[in-house]
Amino acid sequence: MRHAPFLAALALAGLLTACAHAPDAAVTVPDYRPIAGDPAPANARLYADCLGQAAAAGTWRRAADGGGDELILFTCAGAPARAFYDALGPWSARIGSAFDHDGRSYRSTARVQTNMFGVDSCSAAAGADHRCVLSFNAGDFLDGD
Repeated sequence: MRHAPFLAALALAGLLTACAHAPDAAVTVPDYRPIAGDPAPANARLYADCLGQAAAAGTWRRAADGGGDELILFTCAGAPARAFYDALGPWSARIGSAFDHDGRSYRSTARVQTNMFGVDSCSAAAGADHRCVLSFNAGDFLDGD
């Protein structure tokens, strides 16, 4: 048992030596080049028209999930919403993202997993009153400070 402190010190020295000679973790330098984009596909016009109308009309609001995600919800209506809703028909049928809720028929760009947070969708009531809600992930800057 007299050698126990010596053996412990020897083991600690071995660990320190191993750490001192371990390869350095690769340091990643941020790439600040702008993201190169491709020409937008036809469905991008649906987003642009809806966002443009919502911005012009001032129909946007903030949403947060309580876990640190902040969104701006842009809501459009009328012709841009109807065009988006109609275009979503085949897509929603294919991915199973069409549903009815509270007297409205919804079509969303993705299947709802837990709730509507972050899901882009369009809806209609009895084939009229078309509305779309598009989620923009704004991040922490939205709340300032």
